[in-house]
Amino acid sequence: QNWTRGMSYCLHSESHLDTGPMYVRENGKLHVVNQGAGGIQGVISKTRPFRLFSRGFSVELCMNREDDRARRQRTDHFIFTYTKEGNLRYSAKSLFSLVLGYISDNVDRIDSLIGFPEQIAEKLFSAAEARQKFAEPVTGLRALQKFTEAYGGLVLCSLCLRNRYLVISEKLEEIKSFRELTCLDLSCCKLGDEHELLEHLTSEALSSVKRLLLKDNSLSDAGLRRMTAPVRVLKKGLENLLVLDLSCNPKITDAGIGYLFSFKKLNCLDISGAGLKDVTAVIKRIQMQMGLVHAKVPLKEFDHSNCKTEGWAEQTVLQWEQAVTEAIKPQDNLRSATAALRFYAKTHRLEEVVKCKLVEAETKASGNLQFYKENVQTCHLPLKKEVVGSHELKNNRKRALAEQERERTSKQKYLCLTVEDWDLLNTY
Repeated sequence: QNWTRGMSYCLHSESHLDTGPMYVRENGKLHVVNQGAGGIQGVISKTRPFRLFSRGFSVELCMNREDDRARRQRTDHFIFTYTKEGNLRYSAKSLFSLVLGYISDNVDRIDSLIGFPEQIAEKLFSAAEARQKFAEPVTGLRALQKFTEAYGGLVLCSLCLRNRYLVISEKLEEIKSFRELTCLDLSCCKLGDEHELLEHLTSEALSSVKRLLLKDNSLSDAGLRRMTAPVRVLKKGLENLLVLDLSCNPKITDAGIGYLFSFKKLNCLDISGAGLKDVTAVIKRIQMQMGLVHAKVPLKEFDHSNCKTEGWAEQTVLQWEQAVTEAIKPQDNLRSATAALRFYAKTHRLEEVVKCKLVEAETKASGNLQFYKENVQTCHLPLKKEVVGSHELKNNRKRALAEQERERTSKQKYLCLTVEDWDLLNTY
């Protein structure tokens, strides 16, 4: 038989799979080719539908075959919603959202953000924060430094780390990267005089701090000397400080109060619970040399409710705290060890929070040593005699201040120019 004459269409398959019947047209008639037997059958009256793929054939749609992570990222390119009828509907994200997500995934590779628009930078920071990029050990610090160098106080203007000494120990470098803070609460953190963060307070990065709360931090006169050394000698550091809380630090004595006189702009001071021997003399010195009045009632500036974490990185600090909380959760295999520590009278670090509250109660019982600067503008206009008397009082006060300043300079001159002070200043 001549199969090539009049043939208009022919299919050949080398696959061992059954692809169904194959048709050949010859001389106007349609024949079925039996692939297994290689023969020809007549045209069957009822033909089966042609099947291109065999049974069990499946197709997997892969948008990116590099790795699973890249494929998961591509799923974020769509927004899935439901219509009123309950049907699933998807739409593509905008190009801006896609680019923003890509940059936030690689935010640690940015060279610099100086001069970049603040509105776009805030969205970029939020996108990276949602991906918890700033919680990563190494890349998170590098990315956070890029934002703080460019935007300063917008990233964080107020930071509250009260009772969060574990966060300070775990994220010390990240905390030191914040710039242009105006309020910093480090109460009940037991930092001590030699802590690295206390030394960082005197750097130019925190020269903008106006409200500093160092309640119950085991500070002594040596810590105050280190903290005030740049202000006393170089006129740098915490020179813009307005509110200072040093309460519940029993190691601060009468001599250490003299270091605080270098804060010329100070409006509110709390030294309740300090280890003062002559309280009356200290009150007079503060009133004469700093112009602060002893408060009869507790001041609102020291209730710790005004200092909160504010800025772009507010959620970032919460992520750090949650990570530390999850890490220190007691496990079943550690309960026996904790019980043994309690049996042998070992003090656990977490019990310091209770101690902080006890110290506060003792401070309230011992007395309130809070000082504030009076508002002179609210005074009424005095009479002529009162004016003359007020001038005389001012002159006498100036003479007394000058004499006390000479005495203090002669007695405490060694405090400002000691070898230890110069060693401290050489470290800055």
